[in-house]
Amino acid sequence: MQVVIVGAGAAGLMAAGAAVRAGCRVTVLEHMPEPAKKILVTGKGRCNLTNNCDNEEFLRNVRTNPRFLYSCLRAFGTADAMAFFEDLGVPLKTERGRRVFPESDKASEVRYALLRWAEGAKLVRAEARELLLEDGRCTGVRADTGDFAADAVLIATGGVSYPATGSTGDGYKLAAQAGHTIVDPVPSLVSLVEAGGVCRQMTGLSLRNVELSLLEDGKEIFRERGEMLFTHFGISGPLTLSASAHIRDMRAHKYEASIDLKPALDEAALYKRITGDFAKLANKDAVNALDLLLPAKMRPVACERWGVPADRKANQITREEKQALVKLLKDWRVPIRSRGDLEHAVITSGGVDVRQVNPRTMESRLCPGLYFAGEVLDVDAYTGGYNLQIAWSTAQAAARALAEQAGA
Repeated sequence: MQVVIVGAGAAGLMAAGAAVRAGCRVTVLEHMPEPAKKILVTGKGRCNLTNNCDNEEFLRNVRTNPRFLYSCLRAFGTADAMAFFEDLGVPLKTERGRRVFPESDKASEVRYALLRWAEGAKLVRAEARELLLEDGRCTGVRADTGDFAADAVLIATGGVSYPATGSTGDGYKLAAQAGHTIVDPVPSLVSLVEAGGVCRQMTGLSLRNVELSLLEDGKEIFRERGEMLFTHFGISGPLTLSASAHIRDMRAHKYEASIDLKPALDEAALYKRITGDFAKLANKDAVNALDLLLPAKMRPVACERWGVPADRKANQITREEKQALVKLLKDWRVPIRSRGDLEHAVITSGGVDVRQVNPRTMESRLCPGLYFAGEVLDVDAYTGGYNLQIAWSTAQAAARALAEQAGA
């Protein structure tokens, strides 16, 4: 059985190796000079390749169309993915939030393992231009280098996030040619742009063990504790990426981030802490009296927001001013102007409408012989290794279906 896979990313290489082992002759078309480049930037270069949780918890973290993944996740779940990579010589470790990384902290190890896995496939540098269709069936791909006939075609081109790594939305055009509906792609798991310039003053400051809430028209729609980062344009980091997935139409709603800088302390305990700190630093100016409470980059900004003169002595600060500081530290607001752009989004939300795809086989319901895997589908999840697991599971499902056809 001749199989053509469009895209040599995470899903494409996973499917290629599995299809080769099922006895298929596999050709992988990749328009970039190097395959699987996006893997190298995942997890800040460490590759958070899955999440060490059960299927029920996994599906709770899938933002869009979780039910579509039920069959493929049951057949190739997180434990299977972990065993798969360790069998390929990539020792793994589980970190906070059950995020799974290579022990080496090198995404390149995951990439090399996938390339070894797919060695039996023929990798061709070519850009897929259109599908070859005959009597309603997909019979191959027309590329810039010529035609590639096939018994089955798998589109695994990713979305449109990080286009520098090769995700340019080509898969959507191919799918649309076969009659598929494309849910408009938007950036997901992305940094957020501040309405103002306060964050710019704290560029590069990373906060740990804070609690971030996202407010939509004043109503809380997300809350989680973890890490975040101030940037020259707003906020980023794991908490921000997760929060961004909850944003809907920014033209119709007002969004704000609220940061609890001291989530382990309630207001009464924090007031007591501040009172104790100010007693120790009685003769310090107000801005320096924050030394025990906040990182250096944050202190002048906090003092300005607090409204207390920076040169006011700590022992002159009133009860009311300390209470105002408590409110500030428990509810540091960042008004949100927009999402970050698709060029820097971790993943794309949107893609091929999954109602038109068989969830067990990943085959098109509209065009026999056409399959999909990975981010090109309208399925996305929060940060934490879930999105790469979706790539592994959907690719394995497609490969199993191809194996059944080859056996038949």
